[in-house]
Amino acid sequence: MRNLLRYFLMALLLLVVALVSALTTMRLAIQVHEVKVPELRNKSPSVAHRLAESSGLDAQVDSNYYSTTIPEGRVLSQTPLPGTLVRRSWQVRLALSLGPQRVTIPQVVGKSDRAAAISIAERGLQLSSSDKIQLSGTADGQVIAQDPPANAIDVSAPKISLLVAQSSSPQAFVMPSFIGQPLGSVTTTLQSAGFVVGKVTVAQPVSMPGPASPTATAPQIAASAGPVNPTPQAASPTSLVVSQEPTPGQKVLSGAAINFVVK
Repeated sequence: MRNLLRYFLMALLLLVVALVSALTTMRLAIQVHEVKVPELRNKSPSVAHRLAESSGLDAQVDSNYYSTTIPEGRVLSQTPLPGTLVRRSWQVRLALSLGPQRVTIPQVVGKSDRAAAISIAERGLQLSSSDKIQLSGTADGQVIAQDPPANAIDVSAPKISLLVAQSSSPQAFVMPSFIGQPLGSVTTTLQSAGFVVGKVTVAQPVSMPGPASPTATAPQIAASAGPVNPTPQAASPTSLVVSQEPTPGQKVLSGAAINFVVK
């Protein structure tokens, strides 16, 4: 029994040693593939790229900012920071200094978005973003706000963001059927929904002449047919809708005029 216990403890000890050895090997392998990020700030782009490559890293410039402390054209900031442990071939992102701000931020509020973009580009600035908002009483495409504002100083980056007005589009609705309904109730329904009753035409009844006697003369037949142009009737709230334009099922915009034929 003691020998069995001894063999079990020896096997357990060997297993622990194997696990520790494996973990140590993995850690060493990981450390071999890890490097420290060098100090690239205040270096020229060419020097920064050379230092990064010598450490097995890749350096890329992805932004530019104004600075009163770092000379123009040198690295202003880097990500990750110096001393950070990263894997080989890791990309270090660089931001270059543009030196002190020398460009005046133009006034573009009130201009069209196209004119604003041209004015921004003429000064060597960039259009960072252009968001739109629906605003009544303002021309479509007009700039209503900018960031940074005109003539701003101590700007961090040569970029301008715009807020542009966008005219609200009228809502579209599917035209229901009003056929067979009284004109008065139809008018109330349309007006409450923001529509307008357009042209209302009263359908005139068609009178059919009775059979003429064989001996009736032509003037007598004409007289029996009734008046040729009867006086048109006026539509009333109780008049029933017999047709409509637009027809049921068509899409119409809010505020559109709806025409009816009633009887």
